[in-house]
Amino acid sequence: MADAPASQTLSRGIRILEILADAREPLMIDEVARRLDVHRSVAYRLLRTLEDHGLVARDGSGRVELGSRLAALAAGVAHDLQAEALPELTAAANDLAMTCFLTVLDRDESVTLMSVEPRHAVASVAQRPGSRHPVAVGAPGRAILAQLPPGQWPEGADAAQIADAAACGYAQSHDEVIPSLRSVAVPLALRGRPPVALAVVYLASAHAPEELAERLTQAANGIREALGS
Repeated sequence: MADAPASQTLSRGIRILEILADAREPLMIDEVARRLDVHRSVAYRLLRTLEDHGLVARDGSGRVELGSRLAALAAGVAHDLQAEALPELTAAANDLAMTCFLTVLDRDESVTLMSVEPRHAVASVAQRPGSRHPVAVGAPGRAILAQLPPGQWPEGADAAQIADAAACGYAQSHDEVIPSLRSVAVPLALRGRPPVALAVVYLASAHAPEELAERLTQAANGIREALGS
């Protein structure tokens, strides 16, 4: 498989989905072509194929956005993990009045698999599923790396911070991924799966990081028990 030639067409189609996800708003075809660095006709053919499969959709003005079919595909990723994590994340989010989310390792990035916002909070920070950033940056990434041997850490990983997260059982960050935001994360080691982390993101809180970590650890233990890990 490693020696098989890559498909440029497939790669461009996937890149379009990434462009639309990062844009967070519908884009005109010309803008998609510009960001993909291809002629408009090439972008149009790719978009038509994606549209036929429900992966993108066009509004009345011709702007393109991600299609609803992607939600169904995303729900199938680690389906059992998402199903068991949802009630635990929901309870923790409501208890702490802040957004709780689950992150997974994807090569050298930390990717948000699912996120739950608190039900009755006056204001909370959103964490969009699918958002990603280098795993060496931020609390969720360090909680993930704390579960791996140093030889698997990416370049730029802070060994002291990762060791501290492993020793304390949680990681914390401030102003790293998004300016002014704080995060606390705990590792979630599941048998036979890549490392996972549970985290919260917030601007300020009356809870100390240790308290947040304790509540997240309770949620992590609930997920492990439900999955038999």
